[in-house]
Amino acid sequence: MAKATAGKQGAKVRSDCYIEITSKRLGGIKLDFKSKVDVMYGESIRTTILKMCKFFELKHATILVEDYGALPSTLMARFELAVKRLNIKMEKEYLPDFNKKNKYTTTKDKLRRSRLYLPGNEPKFYPNAGLHKPDGVILDLEDSVAPTEKDSAQLIVRNALRAIDFYGSERMVRINQLPQGLDDLKYIVPHNVHVILIPKVETAEQIKEVDAEVQRLKKLHRIKNDIYFMPIIESALGVINAYPIATASKNICALAIGLEDYTADIGTQRTNEEKESFYARTALVNAAKAAGVQAIDTVFSDVNDMDGLRNSVLEAKGLGFEGKGCIHPRQIQIVHDAFAPTEVEITKAQKIVTAFEEAKLKGIGVVSIGSKMIDAPVVKRAINTLKIATLIKK
Repeated sequence: MAKATAGKQGAKVRSDCYIEITSKRLGGIKLDFKSKVDVMYGESIRTTILKMCKFFELKHATILVEDYGALPSTLMARFELAVKRLNIKMEKEYLPDFNKKNKYTTTKDKLRRSRLYLPGNEPKFYPNAGLHKPDGVILDLEDSVAPTEKDSAQLIVRNALRAIDFYGSERMVRINQLPQGLDDLKYIVPHNVHVILIPKVETAEQIKEVDAEVQRLKKLHRIKNDIYFMPIIESALGVINAYPIATASKNICALAIGLEDYTADIGTQRTNEEKESFYARTALVNAAKAAGVQAIDTVFSDVNDMDGLRNSVLEAKGLGFEGKGCIHPRQIQIVHDAFAPTEVEITKAQKIVTAFEEAKLKGIGVVSIGSKMIDAPVVKRAINTLKIATLIKK
């Protein structure tokens, strides 16, 4: 006999389940099922488990299921993992139906003020994530997942992409550091991922590796929608190579910076003043702008310091960043408000654009407001301010 387990158990577990499968030579399937929602959903859950047994050709086993209110997509992922831990040669995938609400697409220049990190092996955070209205949700396969649970997170994230309604938020996944991250791609590319975050990028060649594998998988699965990349720069070498990285693929939509690893790499610690990372942040913004992609700031790690967060966003905005990572839903609105153009900025931008349009109609080459001359970069910035203001109102 052999035994394999998957999932979590205990009094504090919610929206998850624990699966234990012990294989036998004979005796058929013996199911021991415990659930706090047995009265309402017990029959449906039992039916699903027996269907999965048939699908995976599991004929003789004792199966323990402890359900703590897991969604069907979570139950399916946990059961599939237990089967595959029992039989490492099993390659079949038991996929939940694709939620019709999850078939929307994205664009390269989409507003990305906030992106909310969700640990890949914690499905309890998924159902309500989109209700907080982040511009994007990140299903994380990297730092938030223990090494022993990487295989579990791959299946949970895959099923979440198919089944969980994120209410229009951009669907992002942070893969593992290469080369391990290349294996993650087969779990997300076929399931309408919008943006792939690539951590700890130091060279353009790493982006090209990801791009090649994504294109292979898209062709294999006949995927037509665009999939964009957001490299995360987290080291001194990555900062030096920021521009080659930003231009390594036409599918790059943004560059992000990760300061926890960066400050460790240069031998210092993060502070709220962020003087230690000033060079890295400005270098990344410059590289992103030169490449024509967005610049995205790091997370603010103190979820209780709202004033500190607001100041950090305002500084980031002043440096040219267009978005910031969030590790708690309460940070989202602060980030959105701080990145929003002020009424003064909007009014000034409107005057600049109006003056520019009037000068064009009159065939005048020189544009001015009062005694100040207005050149092309100023007009471009004003147009972008109005564009952001319009997007925020939608």
